Amino acid sequence: MPVLSRLDLHDYQNKSVDFIINQTRAGLFLGLGLGKTIISLTTIADLINACLATRVLIIAPLRVANSVWAQEAKQWEHTKHLNFSICTGNERQRLAGLMKDSDVFVINRENVQWLVKHYKDKWPFDCVVVDESSSFKSASSGRFKALKKVMHHTRYLWLLTGTPSPNGLIDLWSQMYLIDYGESLGRTITNYRSRFFDTDYFGRKYNLRDGSEAKIHALIDDKIMSLAAEDYLDMPDRIDIIVRVDLPTAVLKKYREFERNLIVELVTGEDIEAETAAVLANKLLQWSNGAMYTDKLGNWAETHREKLDALEDIIDDNPGENILVAYNYKSDLERIKIKFPKARVLDKNPQTIQDWNAGKIPLLLAHPQSAGHGLNLQHGGATIVWFGLNWSLELDQQFNGRLHRQGQERPVRVIRIVAAGCLDERVLQVLAIKDAVQSNLLAALKPTGVL
Repeated sequence: MPVLSRLDLHDYQNKSVDFIINQTRAGLFLGLGLGKTIISLTTIADLINACLATRVLIIAPLRVANSVWAQEAKQWEHTKHLNFSICTGNERQRLAGLMKDSDVFVINRENVQWLVKHYKDKWPFDCVVVDESSSFKSASSGRFKALKKVMHHTRYLWLLTGTPSPNGLIDLWSQMYLIDYGESLGRTITNYRSRFFDTDYFGRKYNLRDGSEAKIHALIDDKIMSLAAEDYLDMPDRIDIIVRVDLPTAVLKKYREFERNLIVELVTGEDIEAETAAVLANKLLQWSNGAMYTDKLGNWAETHREKLDALEDIIDDNPGENILVAYNYKSDLERIKIKFPKARVLDKNPQTIQDWNAGKIPLLLAHPQSAGHGLNLQHGGATIVWFGLNWSLELDQQFNGRLHRQGQERPVRVIRIVAAGCLDERVLQVLAIKDAVQSNLLAALKPTGVL
């Protein structure tokens, strides 16, 4: 029998349930660890019990779809009766899942287009929950366009995310459209941009006009509930540390040459060319980490070992400490594994997570995309090292949240290894700007008073 009942819900969780039901269509911008899953499951149970909903669709990241929602429901007395059908896998498996007589159907976000095409105008879901809705932030994405077509068939809808605007307030329009069909921010993304943003000469970069930030906050305030983990949970301290490494003079000179001319000859004798600015930025981040791909087959050449040496120093300076390392490229992973052969890689095997949380893995290597959602790693260690930096604020916050969350008993250190004078420095600046915009949004949308 589950040990938890509805009486175990926090006051803010009960008020979140009431908010969704009263709004019918809403956004819950919740910090990590605030229980967005059980809030949603409680709401679903209430809607079904009151005959206000009969078929519920949950759209989630693949790992979360497969291993979080149904399992969480079983842990609570008031939600254990819900019947789940997991509609992931190949088309045959998805179709079989949709044919089941269930209350809740869970699908991964990559298959939203397929699902909409399958049902067309016979959309059967009167309640839709979008888990990690920032994955629908692009108005031009196929998944958003597909969901947009069928939302008028759905009475209840709510979006869940802790990172609603990872790239700035431009990310809000498509998410809000799913909630209110453009009532708050306009019927088209073009209208939204023209109302609140200025563009550069090429029309590619959008900057908020003076006063627009507060106007946007006010327009969506009544449809959003924003809660910060630090306001409601006993969160561990977090310490951010920058470890800068200086590249050898000859290496930095080659880096500058490549940055300036878009072509460089490596010490291996191979010429590397960057065809576009985006390719150049990617290559420069690879170089900053210490290895650059030389072809499309995955072959790479080492440019320096400064970050590997810095990681070794961090490990040596923290004996007995289990460390979670974020890498960006497979070349980084291969080099780290060569340097530290006893390191483990986070994979799909549940035993790996169990071993980490049991303190059996001193060095765990993970890509931010594979450890961004649905993983509780706080029991295995309290130190994160970013070997390679990532432009995505969402991945940055979600990855750090694997350790910095409720249940962590020690202060969490987030250590970023930065190649001095390289593109790494710019990534740090961009992340700080994005974080400031999102923090202002979440603070502005907090309910007045204390829940």
